[in-house]
Parts: sequence; structure tokens; C-alpha cells
Amino acid sequence: MTMLSPPAPVSVAQPTEADVALLREVRELYPVLARELGKRIIGQQDLIRDLVVSLLAQGHCLMIGVPGLAKTLLVKTLSECLALEFRRIQFTPDLMPGDILGSEILEETDDGKRVFRFVPGPIFGQLILADEINRTPPKTQAALLEAMQERRVTVAGATHSLKAPFFVLATQNPIEQEGTYPLPEAQLDRFMFCLQVGYPSRDEEVQILLRTTGVSEEKPSVVLTGEKILALQHAVRAIPVPQSVAEFAVNLVHLTRPSSPDTLDIVKRYVRWGAGPRASQYLALAGKVYAALDGRFNVSREDIAAGARLVLRHRLLLNYRAEADGITADAIVAELLKKR
Repeated sequence: MTMLSPPAPVSVAQPTEADVALLREVRELYPVLARELGKRIIGQQDLIRDLVVSLLAQGHCLMIGVPGLAKTLLVKTLSECLALEFRRIQFTPDLMPGDILGSEILEETDDGKRVFRFVPGPIFGQLILADEINRTPPKTQAALLEAMQERRVTVAGATHSLKAPFFVLATQNPIEQEGTYPLPEAQLDRFMFCLQVGYPSRDEEVQILLRTTGVSEEKPSVVLTGEKILALQHAVRAIPVPQSVAEFAVNLVHLTRPSSPDTLDIVKRYVRWGAGPRASQYLALAGKVYAALDGRFNVSREDIAAGARLVLRHRLLLNYRAEADGITADAIVAELLKKR
């Protein structure tokens, strides 16, 4: 019998001088971007950082929070600071896939012929706010799948590419469950991060009141353009992930699966299904951006751990026992990180 040898470690390429120059800009530009967003958004510094991380990693975000926490204002302001084409889609029970993707209409040409012409839908923007995405049926939710993964859409057999950079921010209201349609696991897996939007502090709420009830408003300045974002995204991808750090990320994801022989009792007791391979990829990409924001050109285990909750919390399918015992996905991820 022929014995198979273990795979050789993959060689890790180093970023070029051009990449290093761009990566230095990441650390310099982030405070500028945060300051411009702060002209309209009070607090939410962690949320702003996580949005920027997802953007530079070419991911999408699911934002969960009660109404009135400035989620829409944050996304709109971000699009202004990045000079991106902003589109808002308000999801409702009667929304159809064609209302998102676009449709073909029959029109008559000058010579009397009738031809179909494609009319693009709101998905043909660059920064898409999918507001209350769980209020529309699965058929319409699924219209986003190809766009989020492939950066293209197919209508009537024809494929149309979306303009880069392309970034989807979806919101959910965690309070109202009547008339909602939970996102299927395949849809959730397309989101890089799941962000919990919390209430502002007392002092922040006082500032919000004073700033939003007057007559003057500061207008944020453009910090980045689409072309610059694409260059930064490419440079971030060039940051190497050491073999040991890659193994750490994969091991962390494996521990979320009840079938894994090394997992913890808390996973076997409360988790029905764990995270898939896409979680490992997103952990590595998030780690690269965290490293760049810190001025480093390689990924550490701490960078992987920094994004663990955001990447894994919506990928763990918990059972009814977890709900009865008040166990959350965040608590399980915290226990897994202790084992590292």
C-alpha cells in the first residue's frame, strides 16, 4: 500500500514595496475617516472600525440593532466619505426579486422593431443598504446571494457585472419577529461580520440631542475613492498569514463543530451545526486588516481572535437547550478562545 505523505507547507509571499506603501496609508487614513464620520455619528467607534475592516477585506456586514440607532445614517455617511454610489433597499413582504435586480422591458425602436432592454435595479450601486432584510420572503432574500458572492447578477439568462467596490450592509430589528423571515444559513454565511449595534452612552445621547436638533450640520469630506479602496483591498490581501496562524484559525473553526473530537463540552451540548470553511477565510482576511490598522505586515493569533466573535456569532446554529439556558454564540466563542 502506498503511504501518502503530508502536504508540504504553502510558501508565503511577501508584500511588494508598492503594497507596503499602501498598507502604511491604511493606518494613516483610518483616523481621518473616523473623524469625518464623527461629524454626524456620535460614538459607535467599534462599529465604525468593524465596518472599515469588512470593507477593506471585501466582505459584507449584517447589522443587528433596534430602530433609531443611526444605522442608516452611518451607512449613508460612509458612502459620502468614500465617494461610493449609495443605494437603499427597503425590504418589505411584497418586494420581488425584480425590484432588487432589475428587469427587462419591451420597447419599440426608431425603425419599428420591438426589443427587450434591461433596466438595472438598486443592486447596481456600490454601497447597498439592505434595510430590514428579514422582512422579505426567502425568494427575494435569495436574489442577493449571487450579487454578494460573485459580484454579478443574472436576469433572464443574461449576466450583468456589478461595479467594484461592492459592499452590502444589511440591517435587522431584533425586537419585532411578527411578519419576518429569518435568513437561511446559506445567506448568513455570505456575511463576513455580524455586528451588534448597541445603545449610546448617556453623554453620547446628550451630544446626539444637541447636534441633531439645531439648524447647522457639518458635511463630511471625501477621504477615499473607489479606485483607492480597490488598491487598498489588493494590498491587504498581500499581507502574509504564517502557517501557524492559519492553523490556529482553522482549529478555532473546527472547535465550533460538535462532531470535532477535540471540541469543548459546551459546543457538544449547545451547538447543532458549527461554522464552515468560509469562516476560516474571513478570520484570515479580518486578521490582515487588523494587522494593517496596527501598522504591521503580518497576521498574529491576536488578530484572528479579534475578529472571532464577529465572524462566528452568526455561523453557529444553536439548539433549543442553548435558548433555554440563556447561552449565546458569543459566550461559546469566548470559551473557545480561552482554550487557545
